[in-house]
Amino acid sequence: MFCSACGGTLVPGQTFCPQCGRPVAGTPVPPPIPPAAVPGFQFELNNFAGKIRALSVVWFIYGGLSLVLGFVGLAFANAFFHGRFDYWIHGPMPPMWFGPALLHLAWMVVIVRTGLALLAGWGLMEHAAWGRIVAIVAAILNLIKFPFGTALGIWTLVMLLGYRNSTLYDQLPQA
Repeated sequence: MFCSACGGTLVPGQTFCPQCGRPVAGTPVPPPIPPAAVPGFQFELNNFAGKIRALSVVWFIYGGLSLVLGFVGLAFANAFFHGRFDYWIHGPMPPMWFGPALLHLAWMVVIVRTGLALLAGWGLMEHAAWGRIVAIVAAILNLIKFPFGTALGIWTLVMLLGYRNSTLYDQLPQA
């Protein structure tokens, strides 16, 4: 660092030049630019809001389909474990306690998965801070549900993770 008047060498932290006595001017720190002052920010925010809205609608659809298909699948499993398909089976049936226990577990999984998907859709639709977290958790849990759960999970993670996307999500107005 050098003095602007005499050109003498200055030590960082000095307030006056030791040669000429002139006060050292500090380097001004520019104020932070608010996101709304960035050109094109409102367009980008509106574009991101539309993508989040579409993502939330898909989470609602996925939750509804998950409930309907889970109900149909568990009705079929209930009929299977209660002996309605005896003429198809050519071997020993599973123990009688196994079927109801498995059905109860499956109902719990269907209800939790459906509830999590609907909660993620609602949180994203409302632009709530907790909605982003719930959607990320639901996306990670649905990655193993190939192909639709995997696609929805990847889409959700791409849309909600990262500094740019988290900043844009924080700027969305609460619905």
